[in-house]
Amino acid sequence: MALSDTVKHQVDAGLRAFCEKRIPPHARHQVRLSYDFHENRVTLYEDRTVLSDPTRWTHMPIARFRHAAKTGEWTLFCADRNDRWHRYQRCEPTRRFEALLDEVDRDPTGIFFG
Repeated sequence: MALSDTVKHQVDAGLRAFCEKRIPPHARHQVRLSYDFHENRVTLYEDRTVLSDPTRWTHMPIARFRHAAKTGEWTLFCADRNDRWHRYQRCEPTRRFEALLDEVDRDPTGIFFG
């Protein structure tokens, strides 16, 4: 089931602010964060220029947030090296999307940003 417009708007605002804060302006020509919505989930990506061709960008998944409409809870997932998603065990599902975004920002295990 797709996210409601209200939920999508709130998540979009939070992610926009996160992406702006995380990457300093002087580095945005080489690295940026992006995200997309698909049904009940949101995927966060890190985009970097290719060293051999700075006009091309790589697109690497960082984190995925899945929303359960019945409970209103968000669950955080991390990608392995084969881009397979696994539930991030250090956070329980929560109704507060921002709490999961804070965990990604802290990245205590190095699983999201290394």
